[in-house]
Amino acid sequence: MNEPARYLLTAALPYANGPLHIGHIAGAYLPADIYARYLRARGKDVAFISGSDEHGAAITLRARKDGKTPREIVDAYHALMRDTFRDFGISFDIYHRTSSPEHYRTSQDIFLRLLEKGAFTTETSQQYFDEEAGQFLADRYITGECPKCHNEKAYGDQCEKCGSSLSPLELINPKSTLSGNTPVLRETSHWYLPMEHHSNWIGDYISKGALDGKSHHDPRQWKAHVLGQCMSWIDGGLHARAMTRDLDWGVPVPVEGAGGKVLYVWLDAPIGYITNTKVWADQNGKNWEDYWKRDDTHLVHFIGKDNIVFHCIIFPIILREHGDFVLPVNVPANEFMNLEGEKISTSRNWAVWLHEYLLDFPGRQDEMRYVLCSIMPEQKDSEFTWSDFRERVNNELADILGNFVNRVFVLTHKYYEGTIPSSDGYEQGDADRRAMAEALAAFEACGLKIGQYRFREALAEAMNIARAGNKYLTETEPWKLQKTDPIRTAAILFQCVRMTGLLATALEPFLPYTAARLREGLGTEQRNWDASAHDLVLRPGHKIGHVPILFEKITEEQIATQVEKLHRSNESAVRAANPIREAIAFEDFQKLDLRVVRVVSAEPVPKTRKLLKLVVDTGVDQRTVISGIAEHYTPEELPGKHVLYLANLAPREIKGITSQGMILMGENASGRLAALVPERPLGPGDEVR
Repeated sequence: MNEPARYLLTAALPYANGPLHIGHIAGAYLPADIYARYLRARGKDVAFISGSDEHGAAITLRARKDGKTPREIVDAYHALMRDTFRDFGISFDIYHRTSSPEHYRTSQDIFLRLLEKGAFTTETSQQYFDEEAGQFLADRYITGECPKCHNEKAYGDQCEKCGSSLSPLELINPKSTLSGNTPVLRETSHWYLPMEHHSNWIGDYISKGALDGKSHHDPRQWKAHVLGQCMSWIDGGLHARAMTRDLDWGVPVPVEGAGGKVLYVWLDAPIGYITNTKVWADQNGKNWEDYWKRDDTHLVHFIGKDNIVFHCIIFPIILREHGDFVLPVNVPANEFMNLEGEKISTSRNWAVWLHEYLLDFPGRQDEMRYVLCSIMPEQKDSEFTWSDFRERVNNELADILGNFVNRVFVLTHKYYEGTIPSSDGYEQGDADRRAMAEALAAFEACGLKIGQYRFREALAEAMNIARAGNKYLTETEPWKLQKTDPIRTAAILFQCVRMTGLLATALEPFLPYTAARLREGLGTEQRNWDASAHDLVLRPGHKIGHVPILFEKITEEQIATQVEKLHRSNESAVRAANPIREAIAFEDFQKLDLRVVRVVSAEPVPKTRKLLKLVVDTGVDQRTVISGIAEHYTPEELPGKHVLYLANLAPREIKGITSQGMILMGENASGRLAALVPERPLGPGDEVR
């Protein structure tokens, strides 16, 4: 494909209902920033766009929890996220917000254009309604028991315990989060996007890179998991999706008689990319339509894998139905990053919050950028641990990159008072030619891999420049040659200064603060992505300055503090989310028939991940119990154990099996279950009082 005239890069709009954690950064924002910085270094026309997503039920839920208005919530978190991105070096051209007047106008205009073109259908359906609160309930306003894993705190759109997508009507024993009451079903009407009408062209667009019979992009450049998820949706049959909601916080539906209805957050949020581009263009004397409506623009969405369908299927359908907009040429979505062996969880406070990291490690943005890029979940889930963070900073940044740069500056000042020496009269040998060839090859490979969205490999290539330099210094030992062969010493250090210039360019997309320190020490300005760019300045006679130690080593004590902080905050969050329930009468407690039982046998429930079928001895008879503990106990561990059992729970059918009662388990702050085993011997059927 031809080189585009300009690039429009979008990074997912984060919800303004909480701070940013390292999973957010590794998933979408760091890869987008690396790519944007690289394109700018190549002299490309780049618009790097993002902003806060400030509508939807998640915002209103946070507001209710904190006793504030939605506006107070989004104002606070928009400012926190904006400042955190800036302090971490994410180089957005604009970071705006979806609660702005400009966004309301843009979203409503696009909705009306789509309505006029017949892009929507109107459908009436049954939706849960809270009679006490007097309103329809968005998916997140409903909780109940997950029909798949039987988590009793599942939401109406998703079970966060097993990850299943749900609809409110699937929940067992649904409750309103507003009043705690059981909601009733009432009719309501909404505008729907009939995605099934677009299956053919969207399938060709995704799988073949074809649009209107022409080549649009190369699908071979798309990640396999992105293509796989999209085609799974398409092959499974696309269905109509509601584009409006019954809520009082959001972009109002601009249609007479639509009071109390707002645009679905997954309609208005992606439109935020367009709004924010408009605002940026207006502020910078640009034409926003050049970036959204010209075929010689490349649109690239940087997101996490949970947003793939919206950016690859739903938003492209909306853009195409509108008729004027370009579609993305790539959506290089990343997988998820885990933390210390578990999934990152904002509700459990199992996260490394970026604003807190910046306070605990001031001035050390690049260390975290380096580690997150090194383990970026580009093709599969990855894991961050504090011990690995320490090892990478100490063994790679400090001992490889920092060591090379320090030796170059120290030796140049020691032997030549900071003036780049001349290598005139020295004929290069194999070691000299090999070192520079390795450095130049790594530099070129770094740029190539960034262009292919292979950022982990690209960073490794940038570090290979420093590795080549260290190897060169170790082989030639200029500190031993200064007295016997000063011309060769000069030639070696001249080569090493040139390699440091290469590093200043190659590292800028990944470690911008380090690259800036290198440029300052070298006495050069930021250069285009050109291997010879710094050579124009780094010539014999040029005076270089001093560079402080680039990377102080991380201590075991610092890491221990972070691990302890993580566990402490996690435990506090879990306790806060699970307060002791309101008092009950003693007579109510007496209704519970709690017994000790012995597990006779255990086996997996077919086609489930979490369920085990247990047979227990109650001392009177044997009963079958279905228990969601398969991720915590193997079937072989359970037979013979004496555990606590609720004997008079009404039987119910689970996966076609009648479950008679419930096994009681303890659950810690990390969600780990443990059987409650009697301290002293008790037999099957003994009561618990």
